[in-house]
Amino acid sequence: MAKAGLILEGGGMRGVYTAGVLDYFDEQGLFFRFIVGVSAGACNSVSYVSHQRGRSFEINHRFCKDKRYINPLGLAQNGEIFRMDFLFHDIPDGLLPFDYDAYKNAGCENYAVITSLETGEAEYRRVADMRTDSDYVRASSSLPMFAKVVEIDGKEYLDGGVAESIPGEFSVLSGNDVQVFVLTRHKGYVKKKSRLSPLCARYYKAYPEFVKAYETRYLRYNESVRYAEQLEAKGKAVIIRPQQPAKVGNFARSPEQLEELYRCGYEDARAAFERVTALVKDCENVSLSGAVQAR
Repeated sequence: MAKAGLILEGGGMRGVYTAGVLDYFDEQGLFFRFIVGVSAGACNSVSYVSHQRGRSFEINHRFCKDKRYINPLGLAQNGEIFRMDFLFHDIPDGLLPFDYDAYKNAGCENYAVITSLETGEAEYRRVADMRTDSDYVRASSSLPMFAKVVEIDGKEYLDGGVAESIPGEFSVLSGNDVQVFVLTRHKGYVKKKSRLSPLCARYYKAYPEFVKAYETRYLRYNESVRYAEQLEAKGKAVIIRPQQPAKVGNFARSPEQLEELYRCGYEDARAAFERVTALVKDCENVSLSGAVQAR
């Protein structure tokens, strides 16, 4: 039988769009058992896998003005704007509890993309148990120059989007015949070379391959969008993405703007749902069981 992959782009706080899409999928009982997420996409994936509908949105909406989560002065104070300990410990272990057991028992192949500082290349790490594998998600969402390096198995990693922003090819090579892409940029968006490239070169001068990957990220990004669009034109993919340019930036702190973008994701998923289900209806690693109760 055929198989399907669910591919989730990052984008910082624009990830609330993806949260809206995934919440609609979960509400309808549509569950993918192969997912690959990058940065905010990886963060969104885990609440989808644990069927905690609304949790990803609530994290961003509830805490966007909380300096324990996003602190514009945090870069100078402790080397990060997003407080990763708050996001990966305080929230899941207390403030908005994460269902670790539901996640582990979901039977899902969920991958987070991370970028090696040593090689500048993408690595795809399976997040099998969030008790032991949360560092993969943390590294995937650690933005260069705005977050601390994450050490895993004695090696250093940062944002997966540097090397691979939209990992469609990885999903295809993993044996998935059709793909559903959730992107956080509108159709027609073309990424340009980052104005922060000179700063990155100074900041990570000890890691020339990583600097090279950062400087050329825009080329790979635009190519990955073309790849997704080619698959869709062949009837092998569905792309869900904002209809208009998102008003929300990486570090947005407006609850109203976040809620608006979340609603856009939810409604875009509703509009695309018939196409998505037609694409994946014969896939053995996708289930459509009707509405499920949110945890």
